[in-house]
Amino acid sequence: MGGMIKGGNAFVPTVPLRVAVRNGLDVAVLLLTEKGRVRGDADIVFHGAPAHPSNAVRLTGAESGTMWLDVGLPLVEEEVVRVLVVGSVENGALRDVIGTSVEAFAPDGTSVARYDVNDAGGETAMVLAELYRRAGGWKFRAVGQGYLNGLVGLVTDHGVDVAQEGQAPQAVPFQPPAPAPTVAPPPFQAPTQAPAAAPPAYQAPAAAPPAFQPPAPAPAAAPPPFQAPAPVAPAPVAPVPVAAGMEEWGFGAVFEPYTQTGRDNDVITVEGLPPGPVVVDLAIRGDGYTGLWPLTRFNKEGDTLVNSTEEDFRGRVLTRVPENGRLRLRLKAEGPWQLQVLPLAAATRLTEEWGESRGPDVLLHTAGTADLAIHYRGDDNLIVNLYELAGHDDPTCLPTDENVVNEIGKRRETVPLPEGPVIVQLEMADGPWRAQLKHVEPHSRPSTGDGLARVTDIRTAQAGRAWWSRR
Repeated sequence: MGGMIKGGNAFVPTVPLRVAVRNGLDVAVLLLTEKGRVRGDADIVFHGAPAHPSNAVRLTGAESGTMWLDVGLPLVEEEVVRVLVVGSVENGALRDVIGTSVEAFAPDGTSVARYDVNDAGGETAMVLAELYRRAGGWKFRAVGQGYLNGLVGLVTDHGVDVAQEGQAPQAVPFQPPAPAPTVAPPPFQAPTQAPAAAPPAYQAPAAAPPAFQPPAPAPAAAPPPFQAPAPVAPAPVAPVPVAAGMEEWGFGAVFEPYTQTGRDNDVITVEGLPPGPVVVDLAIRGDGYTGLWPLTRFNKEGDTLVNSTEEDFRGRVLTRVPENGRLRLRLKAEGPWQLQVLPLAAATRLTEEWGESRGPDVLLHTAGTADLAIHYRGDDNLIVNLYELAGHDDPTCLPTDENVVNEIGKRRETVPLPEGPVIVQLEMADGPWRAQLKHVEPHSRPSTGDGLARVTDIRTAQAGRAWWSRR
């Protein structure tokens, strides 16, 4: 089977699989419930506990830099919905490891899934891949989610109480067994000599493993696909009178939102937009990889806007319309999607009330100095940037951003905000979060003398969109 790209997934047969992890990594396996957490220490398989009590997962040895796992999918307990394959290094970083990959083989030696990790950085631990339940069967997903805080951070995010144990499981290599051919995986069988404390050797079910069956059709109650309206070119919107006492927004043009729907991979082209920063709202129904990039005038991918393996992805990101008013975006998706291009004035406005959302977003702060409180309940990166617009008079581009949060896992963060107008960008937030303003001071500049053009009242621009109801 050909290699997958990051975020890719495919069905695998529900049979005992042999999984090879290359190249010289320390390996652990976490068995997770639907809450994304282990039930206890027994759900961590590593060198100190090389077999799960259910006998569904076993580390069987290392050879020539490859660690082998036996994953008996028919034996995985019903409570377990995800099996994570984790790799880590004790010295250096994962970018120093050449040829990192995960490959799953059927009992007859046929490769059924493979993922080559080619974008590792300074992380010292990574969820390389996962096997997860889907439509009555199992799928393999190429994950590639790294952790700068190492194995401790990774296992803590999945319910392991490291502090209570005194230390995280130190995944160190097995002592290699007798050499075996490296061209093809060794046949699926129990180790010739198991440790005394290990559970009995894996026994395949009495019945012959079932042949691979495609997933059953989705139930009739599944939500209907997006209905694609005819594309409408954006049109300028006349300025809206500003009501007394309401904040004004004068950065960037205001235009009618552009909406397009489709399915799977596509290139989206929007003509006639005013040059400058805009908000892109993307919603996808599916459990595959989601990627979004602006295309340059040479038709090459620009900086990544979305890079997610989140199921049913939804989020808002910032991008810039070129001087010619023609925005082109490359989308990678599996399933139906809807994409909207919105003016900055339509972004969500921060208030002193708590509100909940999920995924990346673009928020507006228009009051005086304040503190921004964010509670993040995701397992992956949380990255927050600020764009301070005071004194910035070029609406065709944004000022240099200030990164104020860059953390992994569940967080409670409070950061000071300067006087508005400020764009608060949640660049990465693959999980639920909530936010509010605290200690808000009045704006030092009167609403009629801040030097900003009166383009629109923000509340009018946001009409028809409930603050936190879009998830």
